[in-house]
Amino acid sequence: MHPQLRPYGRHDLTDRPAPAVLAYPAGDVLVVSGLPGSGKSTLMARCARARVIDSQHTRARFAAALPGVPYALYRPLVRIAHYLRLRDALRTGGPLVVHDCGALPWVRRAIARTARRQGRGMHLLLLDATPAQAADGQRRRGRRVSRYAFARHRRAGAALRALVAADVPLPRGVASAVLLPRASAARLAVIAFTAPAGPRPSS
Repeated sequence: MHPQLRPYGRHDLTDRPAPAVLAYPAGDVLVVSGLPGSGKSTLMARCARARVIDSQHTRARFAAALPGVPYALYRPLVRIAHYLRLRDALRTGGPLVVHDCGALPWVRRAIARTARRQGRGMHLLLLDATPAQAADGQRRRGRRVSRYAFARHRRAGAALRALVAADVPLPRGVASAVLLPRASAARLAVIAFTAPAGPRPSS
């Protein structure tokens, strides 16, 4: 196991030892993406040493306030509340770890654009799980997404995975992209924001 990785550019860890620490520049933004059930929320809660913006936290608050009400009825409210929290957190500044469902590229573009305007970098961490692993994760947490939604997430996840593996420039404003296999995620202990500032993406 490598003790620390300071990501810049692409890092495909599929066939490499996972680091114990991912160290990002102070004040930067990390977007954690992956299939539903891949373990994003668990990883963020366990490892992040910064403010976390997780849509699952927002959903849990609504569920507690609306017991017995089907999630489908208040899903739009959860999304609005989540994006408002994200907007406010980005405006506040400071290091940030953001839960990304992966299926909405415009959200990542908006985060990258905002971070770039603030003079800080946005980084992508893709938690790479197989569909079977993700489905098992959904069963374990007791929340299943529909077959249609899961297929949409799979397509989006495949596109993100190809982006990390491809020899093409990263999207505008993205300073680094790390592909972390779900099987290796347990080896990661800390996501810190203590590294010196690296080269910034072009504006």
